[in-house]
Amino acid sequence: MSITRDIASHENAVAYGGLTDAIGGVVTIVLVICGLVGISPPMMVAIATIVFGVALLIQGGAMLSEYAQIVFPGGVRSAMPEQMGGNSLALIFLVGAGGIVLGIPSLLGINTALLSPIAIIGFGTALLLGSNAVWRLYVLRRNSALMDTSVAQSQHVGAEMLASEMASGSAGIQALAGLAAIVLGILALAGSPADLTLNLVALLALGATLVLTGSTLSATVLSFMRT
Repeated sequence: MSITRDIASHENAVAYGGLTDAIGGVVTIVLVICGLVGISPPMMVAIATIVFGVALLIQGGAMLSEYAQIVFPGGVRSAMPEQMGGNSLALIFLVGAGGIVLGIPSLLGINTALLSPIAIIGFGTALLLGSNAVWRLYVLRRNSALMDTSVAQSQHVGAEMLASEMASGSAGIQALAGLAAIVLGILALAGSPADLTLNLVALLALGATLVLTGSTLSATVLSFMRT
């Protein structure tokens, strides 16, 4: 009973982590829109960079925790196949931290035109390399559920189907958004330092993608929660 409660608490924590990511994406979008309409673009870029970095940091930590819970349930190595993709998840975690570090000097007015595109390129690279992480998480969760004979096969079928569609769809969208962010970040580095439009557009795409992936992560975890 205690183990069951611990697992449920862990799953709730990961689901809330996905929700926090989605909220971070929404906040990023709002900040970017404010910058695009002319409300202190340098400050909006810097704050959006920090917010996105924090959300990415939370996402990486939540997904690493969920993968670890699946592969090492109760601290014991399971017989799950090697599909963790821990390197890409660690990259997401580190890039999120790096984005915060780069965003703080930008907020203070130190080389915003240089630091923000670098952070955006890092964000895009992390999203591109970790684009199928949520899908692999869904596959692992599904395999784990099939191996558990105590869970009825018909349980939460509709929720699982929805989570599967969201996970497979978000992978391609995240990869495209990551690639677009890399291109826009490079163009921003090569363009005029006074023009932050490309930075804002890139952060807008990244924020929208984070809303999708955060929602997908929550849906994936919640679809397999045991009642």
